[in-house]
Amino acid sequence: MPKKGEQGADTAGLLAYLFGPGDRDEHTDPHIVAAWDPALPCPARTSDRMTLSGLGLLLDAPVDALRGPKPAEHVWHASIRNAPTDRTLTDTEWATVAAEMVAVAGIAPHGDEHGCRWVAVRHAPDHIHLVATLARRDGRGPRIRGDIPNMHTAARTFETAWGLEPMSPLDTTARRAPATGEKEKAARRGLSEPARATLQRTVRQAAALATDTTDFLTRLRDAGLRVREHHNATTGAVDGYAVALPGDRADHGSRPVWFSGRTLAYDLSLPRIRERYEPALTPADITRAHTRICEAAALLARAGRTEGAGDVAALGDLLAVAAAVSPAVVRDKVRAAATRFEQASRAPGARTLDGTARTRFKAATRALEHAPRTARGGAPAVLNLLLALIEAIEAATAWHRAQHHRAQTTAAAQAAVLLREAATLTTTPARTTTPRPAARTVPRTVRVTPAAERGPTPPPPVTGVSPRPPTGTHPGPGLGPGRSR
Repeated sequence: MPKKGEQGADTAGLLAYLFGPGDRDEHTDPHIVAAWDPALPCPARTSDRMTLSGLGLLLDAPVDALRGPKPAEHVWHASIRNAPTDRTLTDTEWATVAAEMVAVAGIAPHGDEHGCRWVAVRHAPDHIHLVATLARRDGRGPRIRGDIPNMHTAARTFETAWGLEPMSPLDTTARRAPATGEKEKAARRGLSEPARATLQRTVRQAAALATDTTDFLTRLRDAGLRVREHHNATTGAVDGYAVALPGDRADHGSRPVWFSGRTLAYDLSLPRIRERYEPALTPADITRAHTRICEAAALLARAGRTEGAGDVAALGDLLAVAAAVSPAVVRDKVRAAATRFEQASRAPGARTLDGTARTRFKAATRALEHAPRTARGGAPAVLNLLLALIEAIEAATAWHRAQHHRAQTTAAAQAAVLLREAATLTTTPARTTTPRPAARTVPRTVRVTPAAERGPTPPPPVTGVSPRPPTGTHPGPGLGPGRSR
């Protein structure tokens, strides 16, 4: 699994870390397994011929020789790691991997004698680090756009050829996690989470409820965020936005730390948010939301390959709002489930957001927004809502499995587990002289029709939790629901 490290301007400092003992003495036998020059001596094994400072000077030489402006951050860094279940590769095999990775990344293409200088350092059995300086020996800069996707493609070739554990597909839908510096900054300020995490959640809730761009931006401001709009130079229309958390500042407090929607999450750019706008609906109570969710779950279970993308996106919005309006006893669990489901709400590949279940999920979202606080807090109503959400998430899990979306299937399944834990909290009896028994639940099975063009065999049943059969008509019999080291 290739992973990009932070770029920087300190070649010697990075080499000192890679060849050093590590933060907790975890580095064992650091040594070079490959380099731009096959005869390059290793500072760890032939210190009489090469020192760390000498290696740093050699790597930086093409950068120092540039006649024009030098890159502000000229050190490129990536790590390549095996799965824990893989066999231990030899130094020769890691050397082959390293040469291929720097070639497809654009650092040193095969047969290009003017490529960048680079080394591959191994200080643990299961991974190597690649270090390169971003100046070619002909004085030009390398073309490294798309380096990590290209490296992931190369990694799959090695996995197949050597029988290694296949990694999850690179579908660009993973959540953008806060960097180490952001976490440390939050700890210094005494915050429970980094600013990025707070902004992600707040923006997602606003996007889930917004009916148009003006409404979306107003909701952000009402939530207490600083908002900066970006306007098209020709038409003057809003074509982007950025948000900042009050009090989160940089450069010695001289400016706010702004995050554009795209840097917060894959689906929080303004064009992606606009895809999800729905006109405002008549307010309904939590019972109506429960009914809509169950109807949508049944429709999602029958969705086709591309159509279901809109359904799971709307379900992600619904969970974001459910997390905001849930009573305190279950709020943390529902919020964690909504966060975990985020990746499952983003289907990779060809997609359309006009799913048949989408309108019902959106109707349920509106109903939750306008539901009275008393309805939100009643234990029976909350339990019914959670069980309906579990039903919907199980349908989403089965749909993703049928489309072979491995990362999304895992995310949805984990979200369902968290919601089941929340449901358990609502059925835990209060401390009274006569304890009441917990609500009895029965299993329910979800089946999804797989995509015809993919031709997979039907996925195995997914068993979850369901409420007692409600009165009235049920929609569909039997259908449920900083550095990389």
